[in-house]
Amino acid sequence: MELFNKMFREIASEYPYKFDMLRNMVFEMVHTALKLRPAVAVIALPDSNAGRRITSLFQELLERQFPIESTIQQIRLKTPAEFAEQLHVHINHLNRVLKEVTGKTTRQLIAERIASESRALLKHTNWNISEIAWCLGFEDTSNFIKFFKKNSDLTPHQFRR
Repeated sequence: MELFNKMFREIASEYPYKFDMLRNMVFEMVHTALKLRPAVAVIALPDSNAGRRITSLFQELLERQFPIESTIQQIRLKTPAEFAEQLHVHINHLNRVLKEVTGKTTRQLIAERIASESRALLKHTNWNISEIAWCLGFEDTSNFIKFFKKNSDLTPHQFRR
């Protein structure tokens, strides 16, 4: 509603570029509406193949879990099987498609994104390691530390310093 009021004020103004402003406000409204659509409703371009569509849907499901903004937020989908179930495809098919399109396995893509988020949380928050581990789906902090060291060659404490 506020956006519409802003549009009415803009159209009544004497600003010479008001139509450019209105066009941008319409774009803002369209993109806000697009963000409300569920991941499965995303329609790929007609010239893309099924593998690219599945890859796009997988990447969107993965990205929708981030960023982690509070210590009570935890990622829902952690394993390739969980993503395959959500996408209604067999896990072997998902792995094959992602490997063809991205050159990486489902597990690698998930691990890379979790590692990226863990670095961001360590750098930009003062949360303790166990809170970060829990948010990223690790029930045991020691497993998170092993995961982080494998992906960063540093422990979380070393990285934070």
